[in-house]
Amino acid sequence: MFTTRPTLQGTFGMVSSTHWLASQSAMAVLEDGGNAYDAAVAAGFVLHVVEPHLNGPAGEVPMILAPKDGEVQVLCGQGPAPAGATVAHYRSLGLDLVPGTGPLAAAVPGAFDAWMLLLRDHGTKTVAEVLRYAIGYAEDGHAPVERIGQTVETVRELFETEWQSSADVYLPGGKSPKPGELFRNPALAATWRRLIAEAQETGGEDRTAQIDAARKIWSEGFIAEALVRQAARPTMDTSGSRHIGTLTAADLAGWSASYEAPATYDWNGWTLAKAAGWSQGPAFLQQLALLPAELPQYGSADYVHLLIEGCKLAMADREAWYGDAADIPLDTLLSEPYNAERRALITEEASRELRPGSPDGRTPVLSEHAHAVASGEAAFDAMGIPAAGVGEPTVAKNRAGAGEPTVDKDGTTRGDTCHVDVVDRWGNMVSATPSGGWLQSNPVVPELGFPLGTRLQMAWLDEGLPNSLTPGRRPRTTLTPSLALRDGVPVMAFGTPGGDQQDQWQVHFFLAVALRAEVRGGLDLQGAIDAPNWHNDSFPGSFFPRGMRPGSVTVEEGMDPEVVEELRRRGHDVTVGDPWSEGRMCAVARDPETGVLSAAANPRGMQGYAVGR
Repeated sequence: MFTTRPTLQGTFGMVSSTHWLASQSAMAVLEDGGNAYDAAVAAGFVLHVVEPHLNGPAGEVPMILAPKDGEVQVLCGQGPAPAGATVAHYRSLGLDLVPGTGPLAAAVPGAFDAWMLLLRDHGTKTVAEVLRYAIGYAEDGHAPVERIGQTVETVRELFETEWQSSADVYLPGGKSPKPGELFRNPALAATWRRLIAEAQETGGEDRTAQIDAARKIWSEGFIAEALVRQAARPTMDTSGSRHIGTLTAADLAGWSASYEAPATYDWNGWTLAKAAGWSQGPAFLQQLALLPAELPQYGSADYVHLLIEGCKLAMADREAWYGDAADIPLDTLLSEPYNAERRALITEEASRELRPGSPDGRTPVLSEHAHAVASGEAAFDAMGIPAAGVGEPTVAKNRAGAGEPTVDKDGTTRGDTCHVDVVDRWGNMVSATPSGGWLQSNPVVPELGFPLGTRLQMAWLDEGLPNSLTPGRRPRTTLTPSLALRDGVPVMAFGTPGGDQQDQWQVHFFLAVALRAEVRGGLDLQGAIDAPNWHNDSFPGSFFPRGMRPGSVTVEEGMDPEVVEELRRRGHDVTVGDPWSEGRMCAVARDPETGVLSAAANPRGMQGYAVGR
């Protein structure tokens, strides 16, 4: 089978990420004797520099870890809502949705502490050793990808009239970053140099002490002080007004990243591990649980229709039941009796309803906004923009492009993110999906060179829901790295950017790996990544303005035209997007019997790369 690239194979180490500089930086760490966790941390900080429109240090990062001799764990780098972030406070400001930009949307930043915790507990390198690659690209410059400049141009007016600190970094001399020209962020480099110097002064020669000192500098030192000052600055956001945030010094000092057990599901000899119901991860597991024992032919209209309709049911349950609540009925949601009832709802016709289930006989409760978009009271066009009436486009350009965010002039962002997977020669494996803290999310903190995040926009301003905005509770995130085991042994780490699409594209990728032929005696990772992909928007989106397009399906131009026409005959509103426009998958794998490592990366977006030897 023809693929855009080979599936890489080797025995020393493999990295796949959404940017070649992050992949090669991680590989450099492996070559220098580091393990998969050291490499992932180095890649993560490089991604902050080279994909600033997709992630930043004050964003968030969930990870799934598979230590060579340990249990699979989730490392949660998703910070919670600050103590002052109550529904009552936001409603008192006249809001019915959390803004998509600005300090009101800022959760407690989670990414930095999660990376440091990973480095301390599982890595071998020092803070200086893993940060030197990011410092180099921020200080000496890197050639930016096209989307950085395009994003900056989209929000140029906002930067020049309201967010001057962002203009100082991203519009130096009035010019946005251009491919082929070096772009620098000296403020960010200076932040990391100061952090390293203070951590070394406090921690001495002890690696662990240095890392703990760096974490304290972030949560209580000069970085924390600058973040709190920024949150208190009145800032124009997507509501059209200026607001201050709720983040305080106590919020920063009182939170740290943590470990937890993954949610898992067994399917045909595989075990899939995801973050629990504070993420959308279990929606992947539910889509597998909804599959019948016998699947239609791979790639056929029956196959695609089945996956679309199953996804709608899983995402409806996400809307009703997922959130950072103690009583998510996950065991029932993944049980066969429940899924047998849900499976019976799938017919030959496309559904246009939002149909959450009733696990354990409980009645699903949705937000007022979800009811409005599901009933058609609030309409959105093909790009997720509010509209008085929505047509049924048959051909459209994918404005978001390859899983990157759609950005409006006010900074409204739908979709997000980057990704990195690493496996080393010892068998350690990690999958991480860093996001948030985008350059278009909040003004750059002038003292630091990066902005706050906006993850609170995922939470509802309705009381009593699993995902209601609640102090100390994590907003339900779209970020969802994946890890697959065979017979209880970790064999594959994978993931993608793409907001609500992540656990659609990943299911399609995983099934392509599981159902199709191997290459060179191993998993056909590249073939599965290159296969035509698709997504649907038949559920309330997670990003402001939280639209929904019942019955919609967006497919790549490469999908079989006969399949497209059959989907339309069944009632799907099919939009044919650009070729190579659905997803930015990354994957690494390890054969536990031979020790052979493999990796692949997405050609979509023309920046993801796998490296290894």
